[in-house]
Amino acid sequence: MAWLSDQPVQAPAGAAEAVLLLAGVLVLAALVLARRAARARADAAISINKMDTELRRRTAELEAVTQEFEAFAYAVSHDLRAPLRHVTGFAQLLADRTAGTLDEQSRRYLETVGQAAQRMGRLIDGLLMFSRLGRTPLQRSRVDLGDLVGEVRQALAAETAGRTIRWDIAALPAVEGDVVMMRQALAALVANAVKFTRLRPEARIEIGRAPSRPDEIIVFVRDNGVGFDPQQVGKLFNVFQRLHGVDEFAGDGLGLALVRRIIQRHGGRTWAEGQPDGGATFCFSLPADRSAMPPDRARGA
Repeated sequence: MAWLSDQPVQAPAGAAEAVLLLAGVLVLAALVLARRAARARADAAISINKMDTELRRRTAELEAVTQEFEAFAYAVSHDLRAPLRHVTGFAQLLADRTAGTLDEQSRRYLETVGQAAQRMGRLIDGLLMFSRLGRTPLQRSRVDLGDLVGEVRQALAAETAGRTIRWDIAALPAVEGDVVMMRQALAALVANAVKFTRLRPEARIEIGRAPSRPDEIIVFVRDNGVGFDPQQVGKLFNVFQRLHGVDEFAGDGLGLALVRRIIQRHGGRTWAEGQPDGGATFCFSLPADRSAMPPDRARGA
């Protein structure tokens, strides 16, 4: 039979040319795909560089704005001290000189002046403290957050005396940071929880560590206090921003701004969650590795 013949099989006419043509097409397609992939990589690199440049520009702008505000706050705070002392001093002199001769309404006027001057004094002190946060070099060391929470609780003993507060404090890690600044940040957060649970028959304050990525540590302070409107969360960490009136809860509106500035200087971030009359949770993150902390850019006084 023909298929058992010893004669070699002849390829159809033009088959070799077709194979060569197909091979050429495949090579050409491979070259086109390689060129497109190279172009896509180049475009991606350009896009990444542009995004990195934009991020650097915005970071520099933010740093410049922060620096300008801190310098302004420092200068204004110093400039306001002298006239404030004059207002306080002369108001007291007037009160002493007219003691027993002023009617009740006039005495109330003088008391209002004195109270307003005291409040302005506290605001000036807060501004100075805020401005110094960007001017004081970080004294980095190993900081045990659990020990700091214990110190903060002791410092708040007078404010919590006579109240029913259920504390739930989990084990907290040690971190790299400035012990004075970290104590100040924790004190502001815990004092905030104590203050805004004042109306609760039994306050509950929880402090612990939240799940996080391996490269960061997240700590939270949670309470069952009055909470806040989540639509206003963007205002919480701004200077002099208050979501509750002074007649409801005392304060100068600087505590959370100080917390954010301290945590930013340590390379971390801050955020909060809450509901009206449903409590609040304040969180901050810190780098888990000291090498991940940003270089200290403290500005001289």
